Amino acid sequence: MRQAARLLAGALLAPSAALAAAQKAAVPPPYAGVYQPQGVDEIGWWREDDESERVLAASSLVIRDEALTGYIRGVLCATVGADRCHSVRVYVLREPTFNATMSPNGTMRVFSGLLLRVRNEAELGAVLGHEFGHFERRHSLNLFRTRRTGTDVLAWTGLLVSMAPSYRAARAYRDLQWSIYGHLFRYGRDQEREADSLGVGYLNQSSLPPQAAAAMWQNLMDEAAASARARGLRKPNFKAIAFTASHPPLAERADTLAGLARIDGEGRDNGSARYHAALAPWLPLLLDDQIKLNDFGASDYLIQNLARDGWSADLWLARGELYRARGNPRDVEHAAAFYANAIALNDALAPAHRGLGLALLKSGKPGDGHAALRRYLQLSPDAPDAKLIGMLVPGGNAP
Repeated sequence: MRQAARLLAGALLAPSAALAAAQKAAVPPPYAGVYQPQGVDEIGWWREDDESERVLAASSLVIRDEALTGYIRGVLCATVGADRCHSVRVYVLREPTFNATMSPNGTMRVFSGLLLRVRNEAELGAVLGHEFGHFERRHSLNLFRTRRTGTDVLAWTGLLVSMAPSYRAARAYRDLQWSIYGHLFRYGRDQEREADSLGVGYLNQSSLPPQAAAAMWQNLMDEAAASARARGLRKPNFKAIAFTASHPPLAERADTLAGLARIDGEGRDNGSARYHAALAPWLPLLLDDQIKLNDFGASDYLIQNLARDGWSADLWLARGELYRARGNPRDVEHAAAFYANAIALNDALAPAHRGLGLALLKSGKPGDGHAALRRYLQLSPDAPDAKLIGMLVPGGNAP
């Protein structure tokens, strides 16, 4: 019976796989230059975009790291070509969700959560190329009416917030702002398929392996499934992810992206080593932001996915923090082991000694816990929590 079911499932899936393999990625045409707005409405829209970019440039959400921004821009150029990326202005936002958008005036917004969810330049290029595909095909013009409605909402909400400038009101406005921006750049499925085809077409012509597009998408599906399992759900809610809310069905998309990739491009350098080096200074902060999302399943999946290229002290530390934050007795035991792994790789990593000490104290092992906390205080005597930690250690605050 099971054998018959497997044969039937194979027969049903075969046409989809064959169809995907028969498709070809769009060949990017010679670049015609930056589109110039036509008519009063489009000119007005471009002016609004310019004003939005001025506000964005001054926002505290922007990660102001010239090296990181320049690196991401370099990956975009390697993907779509130097002529196409010349007019793009990249802004990296400290926002731990998975997303990237591109507006008509050439502003590309890259969420920091995206950087945590790709493992090499090819996967990052797949997402950036997809967004550039929307830009080159001018898909956003078809959303003009929606955008006008959305910006009207933002304008009125901003006015109301200015009349009641409390912290909660400002925070609610920021959440609404990002929600509406996500809606503004939510394209139809046909547009997504066209952007997919063009995005893989860019990769096919680049020096990066185009198979990364399907791999990135598979990782995203696996993360959503891990998140659902940890919360006791049978199926993940893909519509809760801004980048996937309007996209084609996931199985279809993974098959299509794999079929569009040039087979002879699979052996190309995916830029994994360069990507890890560029992200290293920001990895602890991005992991900390992810853990604070309180999504245990997704966070644990992301940490282990990043570790597929090798465990680092930062990754072990993040996993220890994640398990200690959940706080079940078995979690604390695991956390202590993860902190010990981090210390074995880097004994000078002070937060790992702090986490180990706190986990051991909670596990009923005060002797070893005090020793770990003393080591933390030796490494970070001026830490903001040094006095508090010192209160947990006999003689810890002694002069």
